Amino acid sequence: MATDLTAPVAAPDVVPIQRRTLRLLFGTQIIGGIGVTIGISVGALLAARVAGTALAGVAQSASVVGGALLAVPVTRVMNGHGRRPGLAIAYLAGAVGAVLVVLATVTHVVPLLFLGMLFFGGGTAANLQARYAAVDLAEPARRGRQLSLIVWATTIGAVAAPNFAALADHTTSGWGLPPLAGPFAFSAVAFVLAAGVLLVLLRPDPLLTARRLAAARAAAPAAVEAAAVAPAAVASATRDAGAGVEAAAGPEVTPPAGAVTAPAPPARRAGMRAAWQVVRGRPAARLGIAAVAVGHTVMVAVMSMTPVRLGESHGDADVLRVVGIVLSLHIAGMYALSPVVGWLTDRLGRRAVILTGVALLLAACAVAGTAGHHTPRLSAGLVLLGLGWSGTMVAGSTLLSESVPTAVRPSVQGFSDLTMGLAGAAAAAVSGFVMRAAGYPVLTLLAAVATVPLVALALRPVPAGAPDEEG
Repeated sequence: MATDLTAPVAAPDVVPIQRRTLRLLFGTQIIGGIGVTIGISVGALLAARVAGTALAGVAQSASVVGGALLAVPVTRVMNGHGRRPGLAIAYLAGAVGAVLVVLATVTHVVPLLFLGMLFFGGGTAANLQARYAAVDLAEPARRGRQLSLIVWATTIGAVAAPNFAALADHTTSGWGLPPLAGPFAFSAVAFVLAAGVLLVLLRPDPLLTARRLAAARAAAPAAVEAAAVAPAAVASATRDAGAGVEAAAGPEVTPPAGAVTAPAPPARRAGMRAAWQVVRGRPAARLGIAAVAVGHTVMVAVMSMTPVRLGESHGDADVLRVVGIVLSLHIAGMYALSPVVGWLTDRLGRRAVILTGVALLLAACAVAGTAGHHTPRLSAGLVLLGLGWSGTMVAGSTLLSESVPTAVRPSVQGFSDLTMGLAGAAAAAVSGFVMRAAGYPVLTLLAAVATVPLVALALRPVPAGAPDEEG
């Protein structure tokens, strides 16, 4: 019987691996989301008691900056060893930060509080990186939906966490901890639990498996090319390639001797500089990073000053209740419909959903900026703001992930999260000065103007032959 040497190497069925990965990520996102939100919900109050009201906002910003900066070492670990240890280290860093915050509350040492909040951002870094782990083995037609499913899981933790804050504070009061320290103690437990689950159960590692799949696909053409010289080597290479893909952890596929292949980038050395070099040469990757960063910048700038705007028209007796309702609607807009956004990303295309997200951000700025002191209209603007953020985040993250090679993918994704985090922190800092100097309507106008470069980049024609997707 003749053998067709041009037939592709049979790839293993990655569907069960992907299904298991999604289940684990979904569960740990809920646990991690509780850990992050339960701390953030009381972080400002605790910081005000330890460091004073003037430094309360700085302490909260330290958590945001910490999440952005920790993305760099975490992605280095992922490059060399896979998603599993990288995500676990990020959660453990968050646990260390939570413990330091508790110690700072007990000792009233302000520098220890800031250091703790900086490390506490590791929980946020882990939750953000988990969305990328969801698409390592996803089918191209389902990447948007599966990424958005992990984003949506954050909603469950974010909604449940505030309800645990009072319980955590009451439980730990018997341990001798000061008020408001209990939620951070519970955060530490949640982060350790999430890290343990990932370390034990996230096997095989999705990123390492995706790399072996890519190596097997690269080895198959080389085996066919060498068939005329060494038919036996073809069979051996084919057999080795299939075995290398099936194994969760095994040797890399080796092409037959004499085959000419393009060298893969050294994964362990792929840092932020290598990530920038890859992004610079790929228009789709640049668009993905820009969509995530700009959408987050606009959202943070407007959202962070909305409570101040509400405080101008509501008294002290009602403002906290009103702010809680408006921000809850905003969070619902961010996360509740993310599966729908992911489905639209797969059906309509990444660029179309990015542009739709920008349109929603512009509508949000227009509605919120012209709402005056009409709270229902301002609430509608914040819901649109959340929906616009969801569109740029889900579609931009999906486009970025599929536009770069697996060898440098974690570095590029870490570069994106670093850019997003620093941009959001800067937006939060600047928005206060704009609000004081010119008012809320001008702030929303400037936020809308910030989307112009993203629109220009999304509408720019893609050059012929641009390496917009791996392979």
